[in-house]
Amino acid sequence: MAKVCYYSGKRPRVGKRVVRRGKPKREGGIGTNITGISKRRWKPNLQKIRIIDENGTVKRVRVCARYIKANKVTKAPRTPQNT
Repeated sequence: MAKVCYYSGKRPRVGKRVVRRGKPKREGGIGTNITGISKRRWKPNLQKIRIIDENGTVKRVRVCARYIKANKVTKAPRTPQNT
């Protein structure tokens, strides 16, 4: 199961982390210098939950927290424990 939201399709995004050295000109310095660039990833806040599908079946899928908070997901009810 990939790190993708079942509803919105959110997936990890790729970017760069830029490290700078020096004082900016607007603060009275002589300018900043880039000393390093490394790749990084932004991961969505995915949760594994049990949902009721369109067909009425229960599935376990990964859904982003924003969809859970907005009640766009119908969670499957818990079955009572027989003890």
